[in-house]
Amino acid sequence: MKRDNPAGVGAGTILRRKANGSFESSEDEVAIEAPLEIRLGNDPIAVTMRTPGHDAELAAGFLLTEGVIGGVNDLVDLVSDADESRLRVTLAAGNDITPESLQRFGTIAASCGLCGKARLEAIYQHLPPLDQGPALDIPWLLSLPERMRAAQGNFSRTGGLHAAALFDLASDVFILREDVGRHNAVDKVIGRALLDHLLPLNHHLLLVSGRSSFEIVQKALAARIALVASISAPSSLAVNFAREVGMTLIGFLRPPIFNVYAHVERLVAP
Repeated sequence: MKRDNPAGVGAGTILRRKANGSFESSEDEVAIEAPLEIRLGNDPIAVTMRTPGHDAELAAGFLLTEGVIGGVNDLVDLVSDADESRLRVTLAAGNDITPESLQRFGTIAASCGLCGKARLEAIYQHLPPLDQGPALDIPWLLSLPERMRAAQGNFSRTGGLHAAALFDLASDVFILREDVGRHNAVDKVIGRALLDHLLPLNHHLLLVSGRSSFEIVQKALAARIALVASISAPSSLAVNFAREVGMTLIGFLRPPIFNVYAHVERLVAP
């Protein structure tokens, strides 16, 4: 198992109101949110508000899930500046991506990504539906939230971070990353898998601690993940998208219960 580090946590003095109405000075830890500018060479292509740490993974995952690259062989280098506020990407020779063609990204908030009619049409054109995919054992599925929660070290310290975990159905190994942004956490785990030459992730399950938005399921599709689950609710667009592309989408995974919103046929009852 690969775990996050405490780099994205900051501490400071606060005033805490107690039950009796009085106040006391106390130390508290908070999740750090800071901008990361992703550059293609010297040209900025996107800015994301993220929790510092694993920035190369974040950039790699972002470039893959946004369709800028098709695989790890398109990447030559990912280098952070000294102050870690910028990350420069070098693409392989022959790649025809230009900064001008990437202006659609702009500034990405920590809580959501990008969407729109043009975006949906481009996704349907470039990302084919998923194959039948792996079977999902229900008892194993029910064990995942506790395993993810036990590995969320920075959430335990701050209460302010989302988590994404990528579980390998064959080996039961998983990668977990935390971030102030749901989609950033997903980009980090997918980016780690990309850099480790694990794609396509067609025998993996993605579990997220928050809700499943369209952004989450779109990124899963780009990595060829057929199984997506969340502790919270999905959005209507995420449900419709999952149904169209052949993705199993599970929400409110709170053992012993959960809801299946799309493609229940992959679940195997005990």
